[in-house]
Amino acid sequence: MTIEIGRVEAIFRYPVKSMSGERVDAARIGWHGVDGDRRLAFRRTRERGGFPWLTASTLPDLLLFTPVRREHVEAALPTHVRTPDGKELAIFGEELAADIERRHSAPVEMMHLRDGIFDDASISIIAPQTVEEIGRLARRDRLDVRRFRPNIVVRLLEPTAFQEDNWLGGVLLFGDPSEGPQVSVTAHDVRCGMVNFDPDSGHSAPEVLKAIVRANQNNAGVYGTVVQTGMAAAGQSVRLSRRMWRGR
Repeated sequence: MTIEIGRVEAIFRYPVKSMSGERVDAARIGWHGVDGDRRLAFRRTRERGGFPWLTASTLPDLLLFTPVRREHVEAALPTHVRTPDGKELAIFGEELAADIERRHSAPVEMMHLRDGIFDDASISIIAPQTVEEIGRLARRDRLDVRRFRPNIVVRLLEPTAFQEDNWLGGVLLFGDPSEGPQVSVTAHDVRCGMVNFDPDSGHSAPEVLKAIVRANQNNAGVYGTVVQTGMAAAGQSVRLSRRMWRGR
C-alpha cells in the first residue's frame, strides 16, 4: 500500500559535522546519504572513547562556522570555512584548526571520511508541522527548522505534529518511484541538546528540548537508510509505502 503524505519542502546538507549547513534545491541521495553531507569533522585527538568527534553539543561556536567553496572550484566538499570573524580559512589548514583548538581548549584534527560521519543513520527527516508544534509548546515563535539539522523537510498534506512516528517500518518514495530515491524509515530521531542552540547565534534555549521530552518522549523526526539512490528535489511528492524493500 502506497499513499501520498506530502512534498519536499527543503533539502539540507552539512559538509562539516556540527558546522552551519547549506540548503539546496536538489541533491543526489546515495547509499551513504546526501552527497557531501557530513563528510568532514574535527576529531578530538586526545579522546580515547567511542565518539571522538567534536560537535556543537560540546562547542556551540561550531554552529557559527560556515563551510564555503571558492567560486572557481567545483567540488563536492568545501575548500574553506568562514569563521564567525569573517575570515575564510583553508578547510585543512593549520589556521582553522588553531582557531577551533583555542575555542575548545584541546587539540583537534580535521578528518575526511568518504562514507560520512553520522551519529545514527545517514538520512534524517522531519515535518515543519512537528517543528511548529514544538515551538508552540516551548513558547517560541517561528522555531527555526535548522535547529533540528534535518536532511529532508517534508511538508505534510495532513498537518499533524509528530506524524513521522507513524512512518517507522515503511519506505518513503521521493518523486518518480522508478527513478527517485527511497528511504527505509528505521528509527525515531531521539533528540539531544543540539536542538536548544540557535543556528545563527549559538545561544541556548533549554525549553526546546524540554518541550520535545514532554510532548513525544524526546522524539522529533525520524532516521532512515537509503534503499534506492536518486535525485531528491524541492517540490517532489513524497509517498509512504508499507511494503518493505528487500534488496538493492
